[in-house]
Amino acid sequence: MKKFFVTSTLVLMIVLMVACSEVTQTNEEQTINVVATIAQIGDVVENVGGEHVNLTSLMGPGTDPHMYNAVQSDIDQMDQADIIFYNGLDLEAQMNDVFAQMQADKPTIAVTEEMPESLLLNDPDNPAVYDPHIWFDVTTFSHVVEVVKDQLIALDPDHEEDYQQNYQDYMGDLEELNEYIIDRIEEIPEQSRVLVTAHDAFHYFGEAYGFEVEALQGLSTEDDYSVQDIQDVVDLVVDREINALFIESSVSDRSINAVKEGAQSEGHDIEIGGELYSDAMGEADTEEGTYIGMFKANIDTIVDALK
Repeated sequence: MKKFFVTSTLVLMIVLMVACSEVTQTNEEQTINVVATIAQIGDVVENVGGEHVNLTSLMGPGTDPHMYNAVQSDIDQMDQADIIFYNGLDLEAQMNDVFAQMQADKPTIAVTEEMPESLLLNDPDNPAVYDPHIWFDVTTFSHVVEVVKDQLIALDPDHEEDYQQNYQDYMGDLEELNEYIIDRIEEIPEQSRVLVTAHDAFHYFGEAYGFEVEALQGLSTEDDYSVQDIQDVVDLVVDREINALFIESSVSDRSINAVKEGAQSEGHDIEIGGELYSDAMGEADTEEGTYIGMFKANIDTIVDALK
């Protein structure tokens, strides 16, 4: 009898272990492995995908996507992914060949290519080129949320209801963010709504929220700037009596400091108004490590310096 009890117990334990293993495997199969290039897109994936996604964002704080080259670990992550999201419009220009290779095996989605072209802004210096920095207009960036939602549903229709609910919740959060930005900008006199930065990442911001945007470099940090470019910006800030310049977390502050020194040498009192998140967000597990927190930090920095 004792031997029968022990044997029955062992059989039961084995059955339970097998059952647990099958549940674990089922759960793993239901989790979508997603790779996003920039953290802004990754944050959308996390908000829409929730518990159904396992996210890897390739580019962390302080990373310049214009200059980023994929390393072997990035390629391995993309190989293992079920779907890849990237910005497109040559933001991650050094990775275009990698994306082309990945497209043969899995959905590799340039979110900007899935959006209406009417939402995209042209490069002021080259109208044939679109500006990739779409996340600095909340209304435009909201379309990325729709793209991610649709792609996740196509890949995992069993959880469509969850994705739809997460989408609605996040869209509500973005609407509140947009209202916060507009309200804070009202604190700045209209003549002072001039944003001077190192590279032209804020064109969408300027168009959406009524700012004149000036930058030393063009849309990409690969673009060169000259001594004359610096002098032109110095003349602008002196003539317009602009009192603050802004550095960027993912761009060298050398050019902006050169403008500051040039303006001060002409007797104009100007300071660095603070650091803005442009092509990268803040550290993970901080408010600035989310899209909403990053944008709020930026707008607070801008308003506090210019009002």
